[in-house]
Amino acid sequence: MDPVTEPAGEHILLVEDDPILAKGLARNLELEGFRVTVCHTGEEGLERLRSPSAPYALVVLDVMLPGIDGLEVCRRLRAAGNAVPVLFLTARGGEADRIMGLRLGGDDYLPKPFSFEELVLRIRALLRRAAPGNSGTEPLSRVEFGGNRLDLDTLEAETPSGAIRLTEREAVLLRYLVENAGRAIPRGELLERVWGYAHDTETRTLDTFIHRLRRYFEADPQKPRHFHTVRGVGYRFTPEAEEP
Repeated sequence: MDPVTEPAGEHILLVEDDPILAKGLARNLELEGFRVTVCHTGEEGLERLRSPSAPYALVVLDVMLPGIDGLEVCRRLRAAGNAVPVLFLTARGGEADRIMGLRLGGDDYLPKPFSFEELVLRIRALLRRAAPGNSGTEPLSRVEFGGNRLDLDTLEAETPSGAIRLTEREAVLLRYLVENAGRAIPRGELLERVWGYAHDTETRTLDTFIHRLRRYFEADPQKPRHFHTVRGVGYRFTPEAEEP
């Protein structure tokens, strides 16, 4: 395992109902230099996240929890305006479940069973992306295209179908696409710049997020005119609509 690159003491909330798994993950994450608080139900997780005395840098959230499940925990967090990064742990690897978790505001997911090393790498990547001032330049704030008007600082968007609120990760991805408008951006570059992953990471997270942007901002998501797939490369954004 590589040395820890994040500042020691980043506080993680682990919400996992399996006490043996939770104990093992917490112990190993602490060995990696993180502070870890463990709880076993969605209700307890929400209660801890409401406490201003213990701010968390990231939440590792199991989907299959008793009572309030992980999806509902994430939905309530985002509805309350809490933008803490959320990494889902899920035994359900189907595309519909992944899309639902990301649609509700999750930043990434890791299907069970997983390697501890991959969990740590994904946590570090999300923490890097969430750190203030990591871009080094003044970020783009306001965007208009195809009848859509977006404020990437407030995460608010007006579309022909009505108002929506973006998640932090959606805004980061959209900002990068817009700042590179007209260029075919390789998948590996997007994964590295938006999620902090290595270029060769195998994940469907990027595709899921692109599908969500199309659903939000395209008149016909099945025939996108702004968010284009470039086969064998990645994706390209064009503010001026192009015929599919």
